[in-house]
Amino acid sequence: MSSLSVYHVSSPDVPNKVLTHFEDIASTLAEQGVRFDHWQATAKIRPGASHEDVISACQAPIDTLMTQHGLRAIDVISLDRDHPQKESIRASFFAEHRQNETEVMLFSAGSALLSVCIEDYVYAVLCEKGDLIVLPAGTRQWLDIGEQPYVVAIRLSSSQPWVANFTDVDNAGRFPRMDD
Repeated sequence: MSSLSVYHVSSPDVPNKVLTHFEDIASTLAEQGVRFDHWQATAKIRPGASHEDVISACQAPIDTLMTQHGLRAIDVISLDRDHPQKESIRASFFAEHRQNETEVMLFSAGSALLSVCIEDYVYAVLCEKGDLIVLPAGTRQWLDIGEQPYVVAIRLSSSQPWVANFTDVDNAGRFPRMDD
């Protein structure tokens, strides 16, 4: 089940609120300019599947979202617990950064914790199969795939390759991780 934990930056150990109903999550994020929605993840994709297989299985929603948002680039995160580079891949996503463009993420299988920092609050969204999140350009964020990753996520953007503009803020290290 997807959830949203909202933290004030001054109290990273205690969330101000925890939401588990779709409508509550969507409306809370919408107030911050972030779209949270569901999409029909009908394809059977298992974490660890190849990029080509993931894109092929999810081509229809990818095409729709790319057209809606004027996007051109596709990145795939497809990791299972046996991936030999899971630790280094996890570390590469787990640093606060921002994109210069709108970013769309589709979660096709498994789960990951996407955290966004807007003003004085961190919105930690546990994203699962069928979740869709659209982040406006400039949104500070980090992604935690967990110690034993089991996730397939598709990232859509305007440019290739994926380029993160890292901040010098260590918010990611201060807030709970996916496995906490």
